[in-house]
Amino acid sequence: MKMLTESVAAIMIAAAMIFNMSRPVRSAEEEISYILIEAGTGTVLDSKNAGEERFCGYLAKLMSLLVIADGIETGKFSESDILSASHSVSETKGSVIWLEPGDRLPASELLKGAVIGNANDALTVLAEKTEQSIDKFTSEMNCRAFDMGLRNTRFTSPYGFYGEGEYSSAADIAEICAELSRYGFMEKYFSVWRDFVKDGSVELVNENTLARTFDGHIGFKASHSEESGYCIAEGARDENGTVYIAVVLGAPDEETSFSEVKRLIRKGFSEFRTTVPGFLDELLMPVKVMNGVDSAVEIRLSSQNQLVVPKAAKELSNKVVIPEFISAPVKKGQKIGTVGFYCGDTLVCETAIVAEKNVDRLSYSYILRKMLLKVIKK
Repeated sequence: MKMLTESVAAIMIAAAMIFNMSRPVRSAEEEISYILIEAGTGTVLDSKNAGEERFCGYLAKLMSLLVIADGIETGKFSESDILSASHSVSETKGSVIWLEPGDRLPASELLKGAVIGNANDALTVLAEKTEQSIDKFTSEMNCRAFDMGLRNTRFTSPYGFYGEGEYSSAADIAEICAELSRYGFMEKYFSVWRDFVKDGSVELVNENTLARTFDGHIGFKASHSEESGYCIAEGARDENGTVYIAVVLGAPDEETSFSEVKRLIRKGFSEFRTTVPGFLDELLMPVKVMNGVDSAVEIRLSSQNQLVVPKAAKELSNKVVIPEFISAPVKKGQKIGTVGFYCGDTLVCETAIVAEKNVDRLSYSYILRKMLLKVIKK
């Protein structure tokens, strides 16, 4: 019997070894996914495995907070409104501020609970106020993600609980943060490290200690779990008002996640700047129009947006590409050519050159009308 038991044990150990050998072994460094972007333009400045789908833990709550912030801005409720907790709070798992059904708190206090204390019962009350039910709220989270073009993201709840079908990516989380940064009233919640709610009876401590230690911090979230590893999304504003956002997913420990995200933000501060490329529309000569009621059409740049360039870069140069002529009809806003903006030999961006007005095609009736007008004038 003893020999049989030992044989079975040996077989199980061998099977486990074969199973482990068949799994891809990756170092802690390879597990990390990260990205650095400039919030205003969405320009990616540094990244590694940024589009990789993975469970990102409680960072999923950033989309919950985005939907809630939108609800406040569009007038569904205000920060000063008193909200009542439903029976749903008694079923809430994870971090809580110990709400009971029927408890009434200002939305601002519930936001403190959800943002600073990661409280799921506070988030439940806000979610139900925003979209009537948790199911509808989760659906809205996914609709918002789709509308934002986040194709590597799917949510199964507002809370960031581990489960099948819940995933995102560093790149998508950064886009969510960039959108959140546009809701100025949320910054006062994200920037607090420690606070109290429920008449001082419940203490809130932000897991993102950068809220009290990092210059320029404007917010977001840190979290960790066995399934996600250590994750953090951090936003900071430099002395010129430019916001940089860094996301780190799957770090092996807290020290690595914080050191990596600070390295990325400091890289943004020290190595990049924003600029609006100089270009005068007056330099664009009208383009000839063949077979049109007008012989030429005025043209202009479709836009002159802000760009992110290395700090060491000189003024941007540009290269205009337009045809010698175009054929009628021409529509207002129609793309005629492009102007490329270069940092040295590197193309930073391209902007369309468009027509200023419509130019109809020549017709026999138009020619006849012109001839008759000339005869009448004589």
